[in-house]
Amino acid sequence: MMATTTLLTVLRAAGRADVPVLLWGPPGTGKSALVTTLGRIDDLHTETVIGSLREPADLAGLPVVQDDGSVALAAPRWARALCEAGGGYLFLDELSTASPAVQAAMLRVAMDKVVGDLPLPAGTRIVAAANPADVAAGGWELEPPTANRFCHLTHQPDLEVFSDGLTGGFDRATSRRDTTVLRNGDAADRARATAQVVGFLRARPHRFNDCPTDTARAGGAWPSPRTWHHLQRLLAFVPEDDAEARRAAAAGLVGEGPALEFLTWVRHSDLPDPALVLDGELALDPSARDDQLFALLSGVAAVAIDRATAEAWLAAWEVLRAAPVDIAAVAARTLFTARPDDAAIPDAVLDFAPLLRKAGLLTS
Repeated sequence: MMATTTLLTVLRAAGRADVPVLLWGPPGTGKSALVTTLGRIDDLHTETVIGSLREPADLAGLPVVQDDGSVALAAPRWARALCEAGGGYLFLDELSTASPAVQAAMLRVAMDKVVGDLPLPAGTRIVAAANPADVAAGGWELEPPTANRFCHLTHQPDLEVFSDGLTGGFDRATSRRDTTVLRNGDAADRARATAQVVGFLRARPHRFNDCPTDTARAGGAWPSPRTWHHLQRLLAFVPEDDAEARRAAAAGLVGEGPALEFLTWVRHSDLPDPALVLDGELALDPSARDDQLFALLSGVAAVAIDRATAEAWLAAWEVLRAAPVDIAAVAARTLFTARPDDAAIPDAVLDFAPLLRKAGLLTS
């Protein structure tokens, strides 16, 4: 059973990382109440769209002929209300009882935050809810393209929270469990998460893209380039020492098996902080395993590119040249394409000149 604190931590991190969340749980367990409570606690506008009561046009926009003969896709009232509020929570309820056509219409909303021709505010946090197909009246298994867009979390009623809510109010009871301090999600945090995800996938390439053939499993969490990207963004906000939240986030995006492999690899790899290596506070160990070096160098390049300064860019080349050229090749190509306008070409680039020429990046 996922603790309420863990659930809130992943929900918070997903909202900041712009990763849509799907809450699974039987009817009557308080999924919609939780999102409404979070909206009140955060003082954010909340809009609820019940999938089973909607038509595709309610999400994709209603075609309206304009005076000049063109056709615009008019957004419904709930989308306009979110725009007027500057964002907030968009709660897509009863997703599994929505028809496949409505589920398909939700894809652009969940990923692109566009309803008809109307873009939703960047700060919109998307949370959906679904009942398992075996307990949902007229429910469908989620189509793989729909399922793969969400972080899947299991919501179960918490008797302690429920008891506190009855006696002291549910907003207060929820706030008492919302105690985790998230990371800032800054360049260093993103680089650390990038190094972990890239390093693991280099070591376990069979986990990069693996859509299940079983219909039930394909309607849940499974590894794809999209979900690994989601995980990289989400982990930038989750504290490194919060093992339960990291497990829930990973399992909710790439599935239990790949998540266990990923977290075990991260724990055993003991990667240093890429930002500290770039700043010279930690030294690169060229004797480390190839997958560890690849991950670390990818993180160093990510930090340098994010800082976008000549100083950081030049420092990254000095780190790269301390590693074997074949292992640093990918990071070198990425780094070279992000050269700041005021950065001179360092001598370290000469170590990678053949591969940069082969890639068409260096002509002289």
